[in-house]
Amino acid sequence: MTKWGIIGTGNMGSMLLESWVTARAIQEEDIMVLNRSAEKAVALKRSYPGIQIADALSTIADYADYLFLCVRPPHLPGVCSELYSLVRPDQVIVSITSPFSVEELETRLPSQVARAIPSITNRAAAGTTLLTFGSTLTNKNKAALINLFSSYSDPVYIPEDITRVASDIVSCGPAFFSYLAQRFIEGAAEETDISREQATQLTAEMLIGLGTLLGKGHYTLDELIKKVCVKGGITGEGIAVLEKETGGMFSHLFQATHRKYYEEKDAIKKGAYK
Repeated sequence: MTKWGIIGTGNMGSMLLESWVTARAIQEEDIMVLNRSAEKAVALKRSYPGIQIADALSTIADYADYLFLCVRPPHLPGVCSELYSLVRPDQVIVSITSPFSVEELETRLPSQVARAIPSITNRAAAGTTLLTFGSTLTNKNKAALINLFSSYSDPVYIPEDITRVASDIVSCGPAFFSYLAQRFIEGAAEETDISREQATQLTAEMLIGLGTLLGKGHYTLDELIKKVCVKGGITGEGIAVLEKETGGMFSHLFQATHRKYYEEKDAIKKGAYK
């Protein structure tokens, strides 16, 4: 029976486990987790009593056929260093951290490697998982990973050079658009008599409906704008404000995320992350 491990049970590590179990892709009993803070792992076991909690890195390294590294970039080099003597060439180590390329992972680990960048939308069996495979990953293991991610998301292969922007869209995008939705709600509540609660409910239902329209292919984004935005009408006035106010906002957003991304990659190259 294939065994799965997760190192790091923060937001993304927990979400991965929840997605696996909810999609019935992996049985709880075939999952082992390890976290620096034991309390987080214990809390996760309360919700998923079948999972196992590792007492050491060596325990989970010996257990898992597929081991997911769900730690922050500053911690990944140290984890890889500790794992180096513990993992085998037939094992698969999967990182979810974008600044570390699969080539860099291959220099740090003797195992097969892959990178899988998830989205919080995966928790609802929706959205995309971004995949990049190491050069030694076997076709059998590629198929196993694709099959796993396909059970609750749309796995998409990406080359290294678009990793950051693809991650911005897929992984960071839900937070970016949630922030915009919050500002939308705040504006409605501040400028009119609608309550924040009702504005939140209506906005959530609107976003769900919008996602359904796009998901079912009824309209493209451009077609949808044209359908709603009648020339000389109220929507047109609102669009005019958005055109003026947003300006270069999203260009600045991608500039900022890429700047941070390359700062982290430079820190890795210079050995700032040990």
